[in-house]
Amino acid sequence: MINIKKINSDNFVVRIKKDTETVHKVFFSDEFYLKFKTNKTKENILEMSFEFLLKRESNTMILTNFNLEEINNYFPEYFKTFNLTSKI
Repeated sequence: MINIKKINSDNFVVRIKKDTETVHKVFFSDEFYLKFKTNKTKENILEMSFEFLLKRESNTMILTNFNLEEINNYFPEYFKTFNLTSKI
């Protein structure tokens, strides 16, 4: 289960409840959000991004504090999955 709490417009806390519960602080800028070209909310995109991550690694392996853009550094298919052409 993925629970997302908005701290402010760019900062979120994502809690993943699995065998082991983990907490992740994620920075998601408005500038990066606009690259998604969708009517989905930041929370929706965060949830989809964490689902993407969880298909590739356990929640205990996901960084506890990161910028959402960094996912592509570890998983180059991330931008392609979300139809993003390049980093900011």
